[in-house]
Amino acid sequence: MPGTIRAHIPGFPPGPEDPSRPGDPFWPATPPLEPAPEPISPTRVWLDPHAGWQDKLYEELLARRIVLAAGVLDDTAATRLSAQLLTLDAEGDKPVRLELQNLRAELSAALTVMGILDVMRVPVHGCVSGEIAGPALGLLASCVRRTGYPNATVTLAEPKVHLTGTATAITAREQQLQRMLDSVYFKLADVTGRSADEIRQDARTGRVLTIAQAIGYGLIQAQETPR
Repeated sequence: MPGTIRAHIPGFPPGPEDPSRPGDPFWPATPPLEPAPEPISPTRVWLDPHAGWQDKLYEELLARRIVLAAGVLDDTAATRLSAQLLTLDAEGDKPVRLELQNLRAELSAALTVMGILDVMRVPVHGCVSGEIAGPALGLLASCVRRTGYPNATVTLAEPKVHLTGTATAITAREQQLQRMLDSVYFKLADVTGRSADEIRQDARTGRVLTIAQAIGYGLIQAQETPR
């Protein structure tokens, strides 16, 4: 460009000659433009194919009118279980199979589901696997048909509760819990033909029954056989 001063600095080689300005070794050649980098394609994150297997399994069981109750039955689980039972009761007239697997239940939750089972139009078949204990036995007793797998056990036990508060509040709560527990014992007495006092005493001692003993006790009607 006119008026531009260009000089060669000693110790440094002259710049490459610009082909557009021949004979001028000090004019730096325009460096070639590098191509723009290719845009990075988005990485596809594949979903875990097994992420929803439980939901799919439960949907398949519900389609076959099978409901699974396992672990600890608290108020939240009792609400979900009640919704499943009521839905099946409204959808058809075929029996419902209630799988009771290693089931324990909070007293209030057990009474909630017992109330639902008592008013269902369709018959419910309760089947025990693993161990069923405490107030969860009320769910079993509320089923029209009651069976158990060969390795199942039935434990008559009182629920463990922790009460805090004033003496008056604790006394009132104890009376309420006793009435709730009596509802379970009365239900067990109805299906076994035994007195509520006998069942209450067995629960206080934590009596454990095998399937054969539970059949003799009246809690179980039959043992499951190969299909």
